Amino acid sequence: MKPELVPNGGTTDRLGATLVADGVNFAVYSESASAIWVSIYNEQDEETDRFELDVHRDHIHAGLVAGLGAGTRYGLRADGEYNPDQGLFFDPQKLLVDPYAKRLDRVFVRSPRLRLDRAEAVDTAPLVPKAIVVTPNDELILPRKKAPGLFYEMNVRGYTMRHPSVQGPLRGTVAALTTQRVIDHLKFIGVDTLQLMPTAAWIDEGHLPALGLTNAWGYNPVVYSAIDPRLAPRGPHELRNMTDLYRKNSISVILDVVYNHTGEGDADGPMLSLMGLDAKTYYRFVEVDGKQHLVNDTGTGNTLRCDHPATQRLVIDSLRYWVEEMGVSGFRFDLATVLGREPGFNPNAEMLKKIKADPVLSQCILVAEPWDPGPGGYHLGQFGKEFKEHNDTYRDEIRGFWRGEDGKIGALAGKVAGSAEIFDSAGRKPSNGVNMLAVHDGFTLRDLVSYSDKHNEANGEGNRDGHNHNQSWNCGAEGETEDAAINAARKRDVRALLATLFLSRGTPLLQQGDEMFRTQQGNNNAYAQDNEITWLDWEAADGELVNFVAAVNGFRKAHSALTHDHFLTGQDKNGVRDVVWLHPDGREMNEGDWRDSAASVLGMQLTNKDDQVLVWFNRRAEPVVARLPEGNWAVGIQSDSSAEIAFSEGTATLTPRSVVALVRA
Repeated sequence: MKPELVPNGGTTDRLGATLVADGVNFAVYSESASAIWVSIYNEQDEETDRFELDVHRDHIHAGLVAGLGAGTRYGLRADGEYNPDQGLFFDPQKLLVDPYAKRLDRVFVRSPRLRLDRAEAVDTAPLVPKAIVVTPNDELILPRKKAPGLFYEMNVRGYTMRHPSVQGPLRGTVAALTTQRVIDHLKFIGVDTLQLMPTAAWIDEGHLPALGLTNAWGYNPVVYSAIDPRLAPRGPHELRNMTDLYRKNSISVILDVVYNHTGEGDADGPMLSLMGLDAKTYYRFVEVDGKQHLVNDTGTGNTLRCDHPATQRLVIDSLRYWVEEMGVSGFRFDLATVLGREPGFNPNAEMLKKIKADPVLSQCILVAEPWDPGPGGYHLGQFGKEFKEHNDTYRDEIRGFWRGEDGKIGALAGKVAGSAEIFDSAGRKPSNGVNMLAVHDGFTLRDLVSYSDKHNEANGEGNRDGHNHNQSWNCGAEGETEDAAINAARKRDVRALLATLFLSRGTPLLQQGDEMFRTQQGNNNAYAQDNEITWLDWEAADGELVNFVAAVNGFRKAHSALTHDHFLTGQDKNGVRDVVWLHPDGREMNEGDWRDSAASVLGMQLTNKDDQVLVWFNRRAEPVVARLPEGNWAVGIQSDSSAEIAFSEGTATLTPRSVVALVRA
């Protein structure tokens, strides 16, 4: 049957391409377009039909095309005023991807032709992925909120490209994650919440092709509801199969999502979707000298306009698709402050309220990265009890303590106790804080103790990119070395850092590979390294460190004194204090002890009902004799297993630069 437009047959209740009994209904939101067409393509990438959407209601252009079904390849074209100085970029020669696309037939590739002025433009259809109409999944998933015990941040490609148990064609895909040994490893170390770095279809940044580099992280999406074909070459069902399997293995899967900008970049970037459909609706602009300029609160060239109802609808619909049809259990929101910008941040912004109130999304795991690079963009602790928040103050203070910075004993106590100064209000709990030592944008844990400075030369930017404030140390040599003593010191320090993480109140996050001592060769901004710099070297994994992570996480889970989700007060309740802070002399810490800038040993005695754990942090380079509270104590877990903890006459000799947790014998 030849496709035909059904006159005035389109409906505007659902945006995107929707299968109906008579064909496919297309609906697109645009306040400024004078006309929108849908172009139909065959498998040879030839345009076979073009239909103007003839129904217009509430800024929605819709049309019903009979004779089409699942598998149809299509793109959009929009006409209207072309005036870039006023934020208007309409050009029917630019084929545009449907913002509601669920599947693409290829990856995005940059080309100068994608940004030509209208007067110079050529048809960009050969350069642009085509959306594919998909059959919706009728078996919808209703999320069941499950409190995360350990987040594990994973880059799908980096994690699987060198995995020895993953078959060659599956490497780099979400299907690789269904390999049993991949699942077994995550379960062994106790992961219950897997956080996948962005999966939505992305495009390389403009300068990368000339350098022979590609985006490895995915934080440059173009459309929000279509998984990148590199990750799911056979279609989105690969992700659904994976989430179903992980749910059976008691692992929740959440997605790192980027509802703050798109890969279209600034006004000179490629015209791929939102920019050509209705830039002023979907992006934030500011007027300067009579001209409209894209706001760049994200550092990428554009900023999503999250206070506009159409943008809010796009985000909510996308989130619900990932949950209901793809089976994910929640989201980590990249640069989440943008969600609440009006243009300044408002914790009660409509977008945030809609996410919190949505009957599906409110049952999901919600995690905010509570900052963006724009003016006034740092808002840690302001996303409400519904959100968990990445706590960069935990990272900085714990690194500072173990690095040897003066005056950090009080900060150490505050962070391992749950960062009450940030989260203890408005019904929040320690678990609202996500504690991390390292994530994708920074050093790995191994590199943190192996490099005093970043080494990003492979990125082609003269080592100017990436963070300069890393609070790192190299244990005596910069980078890789054959010095056995230095290598032993590095492993000792990583174990102490990991023990601190798992023995802290809050929700821990582990970056992929840090449990196996992986390196990125000192690169702290490896976003453009889709190669062996970011691909985990499974053959070189440190098995002893993997075992330690599993053990310390297991110890954490076994002790309510460590995980009871309340803020510590130190006050006497029924003769029991939930925390006592101890000086190595055995006395309770006093004001002078807290002010001692050289203080480097701290005891934390935790009690919850009949469970009692005493944690000692010793950053000194020599053993320390610590006097213990009365009673018999035994080692529960220790970061440095090269020497036993010696007990003698009510004391324990703490090994150098280590953490030990003692339990009542």
